[in-house]
Amino acid sequence: MRVFVVNSGSSSIKYQLVDVVSEQVALSGLLERLGQSGGDAADHESGMRVVLDRLGPEAASIAAVGHRVVHGGDVFTAPVVIDDEVVAGIRAVSSLAPLHNPANLAGIDAARLALPGVRHVAVFDTAFHQSMPAAAATYAIDRTVAAEHGVRRYGFHGTSHQFVAGRAAALLGRHLDDLKLIVLHLGNGSSATAVDGGRSIDTSMGLTPLAGLVMGTRSGDLDPGALLHLLRTGLSIDELDALLNSRSGLLGLTGSADMRDVMAAADAGDADAALALDVWAHRIRHYVGAYLAQLGGLDAVVFTAGIGENAPALRARALDGLGHLGLAIDADRNGSPSREARVISPDGAPVAVLVVPTNEELAIAQAAAALVG
Repeated sequence: MRVFVVNSGSSSIKYQLVDVVSEQVALSGLLERLGQSGGDAADHESGMRVVLDRLGPEAASIAAVGHRVVHGGDVFTAPVVIDDEVVAGIRAVSSLAPLHNPANLAGIDAARLALPGVRHVAVFDTAFHQSMPAAAATYAIDRTVAAEHGVRRYGFHGTSHQFVAGRAAALLGRHLDDLKLIVLHLGNGSSATAVDGGRSIDTSMGLTPLAGLVMGTRSGDLDPGALLHLLRTGLSIDELDALLNSRSGLLGLTGSADMRDVMAAADAGDADAALALDVWAHRIRHYVGAYLAQLGGLDAVVFTAGIGENAPALRARALDGLGHLGLAIDADRNGSPSREARVISPDGAPVAVLVVPTNEELAIAQAAAALVG
C-alpha cells in the first residue's frame, strides 16, 4: 500500500511516496520558492500539478494521501479523513499556528484538487500530546481568558515522538504499554516528551513551538515578565515575535543557528559558544530530571532527530552528571557511526540510553494507511 505524504510550507511542498509495508520510499522531492521569482511553481495548486508530473505513472499506485498539519488545537486528537468540515476546523484553529496551518491548508486544497479519487488524511503534530493530564496541559492564568483564547499546552513533534517511542520498544524487546520513556527530539527545533505506556504525559513545547529546549533560532523557556519588559522598553509585537522565533536560541547566543558551527567555535575557545552549549545541555538535563519525577521511574532515554541522531559528543554532554539517576553512556557505542536504532548505554545500566532515527513521513504514511484501511 502506497501513501503519498505531503508536507506543505508557505512557499514549499515536500513530498514522498511511501510503501507502508516495505517502509521504502518509492519517490521523493521538494518544490521551493512557490510564488516567487525563479521558483518551482506559481502557487501550491500549480506546484501540485508539477509534483504529479514528476510522479508520472506512479500516481496510479497512490492509495491515500497523508498531510502533515502542525496544529489541531483541542478539536483534532487523532488523524482524520479530510472533508470540507475538517478543512474548516483546521482553519478555525489556525490562529494558534499562523505560520504553519494556512500553509498546510494550501497543500491540502491543492492535493484534493489534483487527486480527487483517493482519501486524504490529516495527521496533526499536536495530536499525540492530547493524552496529557490537565495538570500538565493547564497554564495558571485566568481560566476564562484561557478558554476564550485556547491558551494551554499543546505540544509539537508528536508524530516523531510517537513513532520513536514505538521503535524504542521494539529495540528493547518490550511492550510499549510497559515502558516509561523520555524522548529527546533534538534538531533545529527541539522538544522533550515524557511517554508513559505509549501515552504522552508531558512535553516541553507549549501553546506554540517556542517553549522548552534551546533551539536553533528559538529561545525555549523564558520568563514571561521578560517579554513584558521588552515590550515596555521599546520593542513592538512584531519585533518581539521576530526576536524569539528567528534571532534567539543558538543564533542569538553565538551568531550561528547551526550546532556544528557552535561546536567548532567552542572547540576553538569561543566563550560565547561554550556558554551556549552549557545552556543547551542544562535545559535538557532540567527536563530529564523533571520528567523522571513525573513518570515515577524510567526505562530509557531516547535521542532522535538531526542532533540527537548524529552528534555523539552532544548526547554525552546532555546526560553528563546524571549517573546518580542511572543514566550513563558507553563511549564506544556512542561513537559508532551506525545509522540504525541502537543502545548506547553500558550493559547492565539501570536505564537504557538509545539512539532511534525518526521518520515522520513514514509515521504519517502509516497513520493514513491505518485510517483508510
